[in-house]
Amino acid sequence: MLPLTLLNTSQGHPMLVELKSGETLNGHLVNCDAWMNLTLKEVVQTNSDGTRFFRLPECYVRGNNIKYLRVPDEVLDIAREKNQQQREEHRKVSQPQRGGYNRQYSGSGQRGGYQRGRGGGSIGRGGGQFQRGGRGGQY
Repeated sequence: MLPLTLLNTSQGHPMLVELKSGETLNGHLVNCDAWMNLTLKEVVQTNSDGTRFFRLPECYVRGNNIKYLRVPDEVLDIAREKNQQQREEHRKVSQPQRGGYNRQYSGSGQRGGYQRGRGGGSIGRGGGQFQRGGRGGQY
């Protein structure tokens, strides 16, 4: 499962974010983007020592500052189910349809390629038409 899939599934759920500086942020994920930039609401920020706490109504975290993310187990279960559904849908779409394409072969029993017809049935150089059919041809 990709991390961004997990983050998109986590929207609206509580999460813990630990920053490289050692600070932690506990809040509900509002939004995330392709660079793992996060917007959290109802945030409790803890300093790196764990001695001071701050309440913030909203917080923006740049993705390159994130060290660790913790999401609830229920979010993991939801993300797994969505991932499984996407795989099944992808398999259905990517499977080729049987019987839709019917290829015609020349009567000689050879298949594929183009046969250069020489016109009039003679062996020498003749007309320059291309005919769909077997390999080779008369040269």
